[in-house]
Amino acid sequence: MAKSTGYKSRESDAQGYIQWSDEENQIWSELYERQAGLIQGRACQQYHDGLEYIGLSAHEIPQLPDLNKRLQQATGWKTAEVPALINFSEFFRLLANKEFPVATFIRTREEFDYLQEPDIFHEVYGHCPLLTNPAFAHFTHTYGKLGLNASKEDRVYLARLYWFTVEFGLVNTQEGLRIYGGGILSSPGETVYSLESDKPVRAPLDPVDALRTPYRIDIMQPLYYILPEFDDLFTLAEQDIMALVEKAKTMGLFEPRFPPKDKQASGQN
Repeated sequence: MAKSTGYKSRESDAQGYIQWSDEENQIWSELYERQAGLIQGRACQQYHDGLEYIGLSAHEIPQLPDLNKRLQQATGWKTAEVPALINFSEFFRLLANKEFPVATFIRTREEFDYLQEPDIFHEVYGHCPLLTNPAFAHFTHTYGKLGLNASKEDRVYLARLYWFTVEFGLVNTQEGLRIYGGGILSSPGETVYSLESDKPVRAPLDPVDALRTPYRIDIMQPLYYILPEFDDLFTLAEQDIMALVEKAKTMGLFEPRFPPKDKQASGQN
């Protein structure tokens, strides 16, 4: 996670509501409308089902209390209003309690196409629809409980599994390859790149391989792991993931598929 931020989250009132400005709502609307066109035929059906269920507005930033009602009805999850950045311990604690952290700020126009920090568009549009799905919700809850009790070293390994599933996962479907990772679904450039570019490697998901794979947050991903089918997230959650972490530790990391950060200009989309 990043150690500093130029953003400051908005504070809600006693009922949990935030008075967003017209400009902030306009940025949400433009982000939403752009992405809504791009995910057609690219996002998995489970995501589309969840998006319809939670009923996001294309015109204004959703209020978390309203969103929570839908999430809790579906899977018992809710969101948690957090500052722009939280540490790993707090992140895992929230997931272990079925609370998905949402930083209550939205990106500026200067970072309209991409920002490294998770804003409310990334968290709500990218992730919350799938929290209505039992398999995804169970995997995310299990991940949080494991991370809460893991050592600092093991959390770094677990972060890689999260990255290549919840954030940047692809899944095979009867209609073809589709996206379920929220990091892709909230990024216009990566939504197209992940499925249609001939540059990245796309490999079947082996959880040990994912645990051993380095990643960078500020580039288009050079590698995506493919889930055989969506409900395999439930199967993965039922495995002894910490035993897989131990196996990955003994095998060591793969060579990175990207240059060191200081040798390549960062940027995405």
